[in-house]
Amino acid sequence: MPKRDARITLLLKQADQSFNRRSWHGTNLRGALRNVTAQEAVWRPGPGRRNIWEYLLHSAYYTYAVARVLEDAKERGTFPRKPSGWPRLPGVPDQKAWAADVRLLEEQYQRFRAALENLDPRKLDQKWGKWTYAEHAFGLANHDLYHAGQIQLLKRLLRANRKT
Repeated sequence: MPKRDARITLLLKQADQSFNRRSWHGTNLRGALRNVTAQEAVWRPGPGRRNIWEYLLHSAYYTYAVARVLEDAKERGTFPRKPSGWPRLPGVPDQKAWAADVRLLEEQYQRFRAALENLDPRKLDQKWGKWTYAEHAFGLANHDLYHAGQIQLLKRLLRANRKT
């Protein structure tokens, strides 16, 4: 079996640490969602503010989008939730729907990871749109961490709100 390109290995490690593996920077996206209930996920810190569930769906959508880039998907894709970018919450935002959307995020991450593992290393520096394939991959890792931090803050605000 040929040795994997070191750059892809590093991108995979970065992606895994930002999504679901232990790392020095702290909580990753999957860790931020651990033990969150549907009731907590729909809580908003104020009118017009995002909630945890919206960040989860937004992250799932962009994980899907970057996987499609790495797969060189030419045909029109269909993400299971609408609209693009910031999908709406389910009609009944209960625990069953929450668990299904957490699974959706995990499935999209596995698709992204497989696409990155199978990427021809010669493409890493090629542009797909405005960014290179490598920039899309590490951009997604950064995106995951950004939203993990927002989710962690929302959880703290929620707990503080419960005490008052």
